[in-house]
Amino acid sequence: MSAALRVEALSKSYGGVQALREVSFETEPGELVAVLGPNGAGKTTLLSILAGAQQADSGHVSVPPREVGWAPQQPALYARLTVAENLELFARLERVADPSQAVAAMLAQTGLEARAAEQLGRLSGGNRQRVNVAIALIGDPPVLALDEPSASLDPAQRERLWEFVAALARAGTTVIFSTHGPGEAQRHADRVLVLDGGRVTFDGTPGGLIARAGGGEDDLERALVSFLGGDRGAPA
Repeated sequence: MSAALRVEALSKSYGGVQALREVSFETEPGELVAVLGPNGAGKTTLLSILAGAQQADSGHVSVPPREVGWAPQQPALYARLTVAENLELFARLERVADPSQAVAAMLAQTGLEARAAEQLGRLSGGNRQRVNVAIALIGDPPVLALDEPSASLDPAQRERLWEFVAALARAGTTVIFSTHGPGEAQRHADRVLVLDGGRVTFDGTPGGLIARAGGGEDDLERALVSFLGGDRGAPA
């Protein structure tokens, strides 16, 4: 199977701080990949470069930014516009051939049809996050990048979000996401990438990371702390 996304030797610095150091990996179509690591490891920088929100200093990404749907942790949505109006605006920005058809399809796919005429500012946090993901998908990208997609969601909202994301993966969309919760990665990801100091220090299955950490652990959060060399602050 050919790779859906290939990242080769990606590096990025901010002044004297190197956020990414020669990061390389591949993903397959329909794969769910979690990016884990301590605060400042480079997770958001990596995802934003994949989506074209930032430029790398060096390295190569096989997929152009227009083919990567981007759902940042702080979405740039318009509270006074309705759900449908937000979707139509971004469909036009993405130069979708038929914006109205794309909006209708995305409302149906995300289960937001009943909310189409509601102002975004009146929605719950969970529904706003669904709109955020819907906007990332409006151009039907083969790759979806999600930065902390479940942040600030309650347990029921998180469950609905991950059911939706899993359905996207089953349909062939490659999803790469960062998370504050290693438990989410253990439950939902096919693979995990661990970033530490801007480098990929592990690339494999959640079970593989648990085995690599040793100590008979069956909990990915404990295994991650052990793998990273002890308690240096909560994984992010």
